[in-house]
Amino acid sequence: MTRRNFGKLAISAVPVASALAAINSKFDGVQLGVQSYSFRDMSLDDALKAMVADQLGLCELFAPHIEGGHPDMKPARMPREALRQWRLSVPLTYFTGIKQQFKDAGVDLYAYNYSFSADMTDAEIDRGFDFAKALGVKFITASTTLPVAQKVAPFAEKHKMDVAMHGHSDLKDPNQFATPESFAKAKAMSKYFKTNLDIGHFTAANFDAVDYIEKNHEDILLIHLKDRKKNEGPNTIWGEGDTPIKQVLTLLKDKKYKIPACIEYEYKGAENSQAEVKKCLLYAEKVLEA
Repeated sequence: MTRRNFGKLAISAVPVASALAAINSKFDGVQLGVQSYSFRDMSLDDALKAMVADQLGLCELFAPHIEGGHPDMKPARMPREALRQWRLSVPLTYFTGIKQQFKDAGVDLYAYNYSFSADMTDAEIDRGFDFAKALGVKFITASTTLPVAQKVAPFAEKHKMDVAMHGHSDLKDPNQFATPESFAKAKAMSKYFKTNLDIGHFTAANFDAVDYIEKNHEDILLIHLKDRKKNEGPNTIWGEGDTPIKQVLTLLKDKKYKIPACIEYEYKGAENSQAEVKKCLLYAEKVLEA
């Protein structure tokens, strides 16, 4: 039975079948995975089933997929104060249960995307690290700003856990993570601050992702794969934008950089997110197996 056919059978199990063998989505030494944000139209349970069907063995978990304690619901923002109270009161066993759910599905829960915001209290920041530890992930990824990162630094030091800053393409706001210099400023704040390089956004901001990875690979913990046009252009179907997806994947393969690359599906596809993520995976596989 092929790996893909196995995935199709496994997906039919409801709930996700327990004790599945770990899914291998490493191709020619390059570990491919997915940001669960790609399945933002699905509940966590359905997103996990989609990962199994697509045969993606590594996941960066989008916090709204689980915040609020309703894994059967699609990601939705709770009222701000309700979310704060939930974060401060939820038992950590909730997160260890999610860790087991991923393990049972054969998917490596690799990073937790907990984006620190300016309105977070110190207690909310601190709890984010507790959540990540309970999930068993290796580090936190965060879309945030330089001033907020300064506030997070002592908590990263306290917990001795890396935080990989996720970049965007807003060059107008000097506090955004959008330039090589902004990532450098974060790394100067704490030895636990690293980079989550989104090569689509980096390209849209008119920077060279291949050159940046070559020069900074030791500090890059995760790469996001998407295609965008330069000059703050739109997200596109893979291969139709300006992002050097092929060159980046080839670089990871040839240089043997141990940096996982996660699909982040954002363009408007013709099919559902599971099918579109699968197209992205097949695109990456074809590059790596060439």
